[in-house]
Amino acid sequence: MLMTRSRHPSPQTVRVLAALASDPTAWRYGYELGVEIGLRSGSLYPILVRLSDRGLLDATWESNASPGRPSRHLYRLTASGLQFAGRHASPVTTPIRVSPRLASRGAS
Repeated sequence: MLMTRSRHPSPQTVRVLAALASDPTAWRYGYELGVEIGLRSGSLYPILVRLSDRGLLDATWESNASPGRPSRHLYRLTASGLQFAGRHASPVTTPIRVSPRLASRGAS
């Protein structure tokens, strides 16, 4: 009999879920999420891939990339992702700490 393991998401995953749940219909860029919640790409993108692989996120390529710039991935919660976020991540109870260094990079 195959059993699924029930694990609570990591604090970093909870921050990603809370940020996406704050506006669940909006498509978000990974870089924008990373700046908002203070996660570097080496932590953020594996989380986004795992959530997408589990059917909790929709992922698509942007359709109107600026000339000379490559297309970027966009992410948003699926219906099951929103339910999962509701169980594990609340914007009110999940403090989002942005490091000053990351915040200054996003301001340019």
